[in-house]
Amino acid sequence: MTPYTVTPKQSPTTKGEKDPPALRGGLPLIGHTRAFVRDTVGLLQRTHDECGAVGKLKLLGKDIILFTGPEAHEALFRQPDRVLSPNAAYKMMVPVFGEGVAYGAEPSRMAEQMHMLYPALRNNRMRTYTEIVARETLDTLASWGDEGEIEASEFFAMLTNYTSSSCLLGKEFRNEMSEEFAKVYHDLERGIVAWGYIHPYLPIPAFRRRDRARARLGEMVSEIVEARKRSGYRGEDFLQTLMDAAYADGQRLTDHEVTGMLVAAMFAGHHTSAVTTAWTLLELLRHPRFLGEVRDEIRDRYAKKESYSFQSLRDLEKTEGAVKEALRIHPPLFILLRAAVQDCEILGYRVKKGNWVAVSPLVAHRDEATFENALQFDPMRYEPGREEDKRPFAYISFGGGRHKCMGNAFALLQIKTIMAVLLHRYDFELLGDAIATDFQGLVLGPKPPIRLRYRRHGQSPVRR
Repeated sequence: MTPYTVTPKQSPTTKGEKDPPALRGGLPLIGHTRAFVRDTVGLLQRTHDECGAVGKLKLLGKDIILFTGPEAHEALFRQPDRVLSPNAAYKMMVPVFGEGVAYGAEPSRMAEQMHMLYPALRNNRMRTYTEIVARETLDTLASWGDEGEIEASEFFAMLTNYTSSSCLLGKEFRNEMSEEFAKVYHDLERGIVAWGYIHPYLPIPAFRRRDRARARLGEMVSEIVEARKRSGYRGEDFLQTLMDAAYADGQRLTDHEVTGMLVAAMFAGHHTSAVTTAWTLLELLRHPRFLGEVRDEIRDRYAKKESYSFQSLRDLEKTEGAVKEALRIHPPLFILLRAAVQDCEILGYRVKKGNWVAVSPLVAHRDEATFENALQFDPMRYEPGREEDKRPFAYISFGGGRHKCMGNAFALLQIKTIMAVLLHRYDFELLGDAIATDFQGLVLGPKPPIRLRYRRHGQSPVRR
């Protein structure tokens, strides 16, 4: 048996098996639940620090086994869903996406649904998305003038809401329903809290707002779908892709399924882009050397007023390195889960049916055994000769294996486009706010307020 093998158990005991080392502390019955709700990331880091590559904590009687390191990640990500199931682990997302959609569907059905999105991620569509993202960003900057201030988290959340909704949902949402959609989407995403891992249907205000938002979003999508069918309009967006899609048996997606899959796409396309664009700019501003290199690359590339084309964006290697490094230090998802649906062995450790196994990109990317000077922001990690992201299953900002985020290329392209437009036209300056991570939501963004001053490139400072 290789070190990466997960072996289903054939008998109550297997030679050489051992229990994972357990995290100290915890209370009777509830285990580490209180610490998990109060400081989820801190608890995961403590588990790794105390237990090493494999460590076990307990939530309300359920064991969660954290695996850290490239070999451990590979052992998990390569296994079939019949052994380690993401669907069983992510029941908290079912009320968000909807019953019968993604994690709320049978694995084979979910696989078909995800496959339906591939036409929307082909190169010809990506070229269209580049133009849309650049146009949305330029339209936003049109009101800026020569100098001013923004709050980073709010600005990038707003901008990527516009860019993602235009690319994924289509012009109807962007042009006609943007304000209502923003509110509905906000309530939906704020319904993803740590309590959801324990029970996603608790009678708490966040979940009630989540359920109302999901119902209203379904109504909005149905209205757009019907309007498109009546008019004959065909969009170059994810919505049109899903309207045209069908299962292997010929059955078309229902409006409920279309809505759920659009929500799943928006969570990937908007959340990742919003927080990572903010983190990329903030880290560059904190590291002037790398800021200068990225800014020079962008301004040299577009010195002759070349359009922000798909090919030109692909050529921005230093910019891509900065984005990748922001994703490494600040991975949007701090935990990736699977549920054991049968007894098995992973790297010699006993995993029982009903246990959860987890990897944490945040904890993994801080591991000095994997990344040299892991806490330092260093975009040069990805240049020829180092390429630290190429080591299998070390860099896991987008997950890994068969469930690796299929929208990672779209996310990188969207962020690079926004960065190219911003740094081509403006210089930025931090205004002294402390930069910290907001650990309250599922996605880890910078904690507001973080104020930035912008000044048009080539413009002399205004005397105050």
